[in-house]
Amino acid sequence: MATAQPKSLLDEETQKFLTERFSAMRGDVEIHSFVSRQAAESVSPAPSGKGNGGEPKPEAKAANEKLLFEHFTLSFCRALAECSPRVRHVEHVGPHAPPDKPEKVELGEAVELFPSVLVRAAGTELPLLRLTGAPLGEEAKVLVQAIMLLGSGGSGLSDASKQALATLDGPRHIRVFTSPGCPYCPAQTLNAFKAAMERPDLVRAECIVTEEFPELARKYGVGSVPHTQFTEDYAGVGQMPESLFIGELTGASRSGKTGGPPESAAAGWAAGLDLSAASASYAAGAAENTDIPEGELDLVILGGGPAGLSAAIYAARAGLKTVLLDRGPLGGQVLLTPVVENYPSHPSISGAHLSEILASHARQYVPLLDSTELLDISRDDTGITVLTSTRSYKTKALLFATGAERRNLDVPGEERLRGKGLVYCATCDGFLFKGRTVAVVGGGNTALTDALHLKNLGVTVTIVHRRDAFRAEEALQKAVEREGIAIVWNSVPLEITGKDAVDGLRLKNVVSGEESVLPVNGVFVAVGQKPNSELAAKLGAALEPSGAIRVDAAWRTSLPGVYAAGDVCGGPQQIVTAVGAGAVAAMSVFSDLHKH
Repeated sequence: MATAQPKSLLDEETQKFLTERFSAMRGDVEIHSFVSRQAAESVSPAPSGKGNGGEPKPEAKAANEKLLFEHFTLSFCRALAECSPRVRHVEHVGPHAPPDKPEKVELGEAVELFPSVLVRAAGTELPLLRLTGAPLGEEAKVLVQAIMLLGSGGSGLSDASKQALATLDGPRHIRVFTSPGCPYCPAQTLNAFKAAMERPDLVRAECIVTEEFPELARKYGVGSVPHTQFTEDYAGVGQMPESLFIGELTGASRSGKTGGPPESAAAGWAAGLDLSAASASYAAGAAENTDIPEGELDLVILGGGPAGLSAAIYAARAGLKTVLLDRGPLGGQVLLTPVVENYPSHPSISGAHLSEILASHARQYVPLLDSTELLDISRDDTGITVLTSTRSYKTKALLFATGAERRNLDVPGEERLRGKGLVYCATCDGFLFKGRTVAVVGGGNTALTDALHLKNLGVTVTIVHRRDAFRAEEALQKAVEREGIAIVWNSVPLEITGKDAVDGLRLKNVVSGEESVLPVNGVFVAVGQKPNSELAAKLGAALEPSGAIRVDAAWRTSLPGVYAAGDVCGGPQQIVTAVGAGAVAAMSVFSDLHKH
């Protein structure tokens, strides 16, 4: 190929980490990359998309961007193969059709979309796993997951999931539509990959980068990610725990409707969704700690946001036998924040990067089990029992750090158009609205941060706020003004309109009473949060009128041995206050246990 050989895309630390992981695999893995002939015969274009003639036409700019994606895919696959002889990279040019002669080792399926990557165990005939699009952002984790899963030699599914898959009645081509900024997408894709590993005779798994293939996304009605197409006419939206995913795949748990997306990272605690980003440690280069202490635990922490991770560090350093369980991606809602500018020691850092730093630190001390499906919590005179889908934990103390989730608008059209232009996560779904028009409803830090993030992605944004002034930080307000983002003041949503997708937002001016319709392709909801306190209430803990868990100054709840910290307790919902609350709560646990 004529493509220049660039410096490796992986930094030294990541290369070392992947070399150790790939070299420890049981078997060899092949990654087959596919690019167009034009990409193979050209050098990588300039990222700006500008040539000697200045700014290109939209068509030329799109073609230039596509070439960038293809060149990046080649470079990334080469970099992965350089990490270990266990990984072999095979480069292909142009469309691929399965050969007719059975004695040939075939890739098993046609490849007509570029870039594409097929992954298979060496010496086998079928590619179980496929990435359609460039491995940018979260899709890079997806590709690493695929390699490590195939190299492990097993699917990693629970016995119950294996038994359920044994009943599968026909072939399935699972398509998981993703976005580079979606932290939920890797774990949902991993579910599909595991199913393909377990039933290679019937299941194929494909990860599709939504914004690179808009026609394919429109064909399947993708309006929010992760969007999982289980069959041609049945899909689910949002992250699912393994058991639900397998049930949807086999048809055992289908309700007959397309599922709805999670409203936030923390929504899984209430809705039973697994929002795990299972491969965060692959990108961060942190060593995993999943060794569960023997016998009764001193503390189980529910939630892997800043409060939970801080509590884990302080509890372990105090000598408490501790485990952290999380349905959601480690980092909680911080993971969804495009840029954090008010956390001490980091003047400006992405939420995803800060989440990885916090998780990496906590992982040095405590097992962080972020793909855990919680089934029940019980409490008696002998202690507290936490039951998950894989085991039970007996513990002396329990800390709720389950965070909060975004509130609904509670207007007509919201449920019907959820995932069809009505979304709650700008980080996840913002890419889907590039070049389109959206409304952001809200006036706090989250709303303005979302609006700025969307504007940066090339989305035309209008902020709708019920008051005549924002509640957000002054720095964010000045940034919105500087970016020239339109604002509709003193207005509340009455209805989200559209037949099959959002086409408008009907508003009412709370001062004049006048109604109007704002034409938009999407609505992003950021109207506050509600605490994820349902589990604590079920256990018997007292709540505040707002739904937050009632705690004292030491973060003790009304139940002996049960504590809470972070956004689930209400108050200032800031990263730094959550970190402090988690630390104090852990020290309270230590003090109380030693008193008794």
